[in-house]
Amino acid sequence: MKNLGQMMKQMQDMQARMQEMQARLDSMDITGTAGAGLVTVTLNGKGAMKGVSIDPSLMGDDREILEDLIVAAHADARQKMEDVLAEEMKQVTGGLPLPPGLNLGF
Repeated sequence: MKNLGQMMKQMQDMQARMQEMQARLDSMDITGTAGAGLVTVTLNGKGAMKGVSIDPSLMGDDREILEDLIVAAHADARQKMEDVLAEEMKQVTGGLPLPPGLNLGF
């Protein structure tokens, strides 16, 4: 029974760390770029898009190029956000054996 008590304590600690992590993610800004910095997309740590910046020099270009650059910048920001999330999760769950592929809602 002592192991069960220890496991419950670890789970409570992990839950508190996850709540702290969620608050950090909400306040985080992650920026992705494309076209050598001509298009910038900013996401919060949960993946919600907060902003798009387009260099004025692209406004006269072909619409398809601009659309492609926005998608590429978003993909760049999304990958960076996922990397940050993976690192945060590693810190939160450190030492607690979780099954591979367990998604805790992030």
